[in-house]
Amino acid sequence: MKNWSLIIDKAPLRGSLNMAVDEFLFNSVRERKRTFLRFYHWEKPTVSLGCGQEAGRAVDLAFCRTHGIDVVRRMTGGKVVLHLKELTYSLASSDTEMFTSTLQESYELISQALIEGLSFMGLSARLASASSSTYVRATIPCFTLPARGEVVIGGRKIIGSAQKRAGATFIQHGSVPLDKEEALLKAVARFDTKDTGVNMASLTEAFGRPIAFDWATSRFALGFSEFFGIKMKPLTFDEKTWQQISDIETVRYGNAAWTLKR
Repeated sequence: MKNWSLIIDKAPLRGSLNMAVDEFLFNSVRERKRTFLRFYHWEKPTVSLGCGQEAGRAVDLAFCRTHGIDVVRRMTGGKVVLHLKELTYSLASSDTEMFTSTLQESYELISQALIEGLSFMGLSARLASASSSTYVRATIPCFTLPARGEVVIGGRKIIGSAQKRAGATFIQHGSVPLDKEEALLKAVARFDTKDTGVNMASLTEAFGRPIAFDWATSRFALGFSEFFGIKMKPLTFDEKTWQQISDIETVRYGNAAWTLKR
């Protein structure tokens, strides 16, 4: 039975630090074969851009500044995501025996593990079969429509994910709404197509009551463990590691030139 390192950040972190931790994990698995699974959340409302998105086209930056909403740029692709009342996961690995060498196949394996976690909560979910042409081409938020291989409940996206690869090494992270903030999402994101609504679900909506971060995290961790047949070993960072992460944050994710691509 293989061991994965499990990181659970119970205290919410600022967006730039969350992104720096994920890059540190990606860099770490490039150095030697290993797998990290991390769960985290956000200390304040934060908009994340896909790595190739044009900030001013995708997000109302003036609205974000006025309303105290942070903006960060992810190392992964994909659409705009508003991080607020949510659980976020990231999985970084260079284990070519566990995961395939293609983005779509490894993406769907992780989605199946997420579905397993939802089943431990008592929810029935499935993979979206295809991405619509509107989703692929338009400037719209991530949770407007499901993409191929993402997780849906009743036809609505409940987990939105994105992946970055370097050969067989990859990181995938994704957002699981604990509750919905559709009005705020529509205010911060720009639409270049007809607004047909935000087709998202949340755990609170699915259960009809608030869902705690800790409870949901434990079910997802169990889902990954059961689906992949692995053992989780809790990991906490030492002071030296946090300094390395801080350096990444300073250079990139806390740097306006990086975020806005100036």
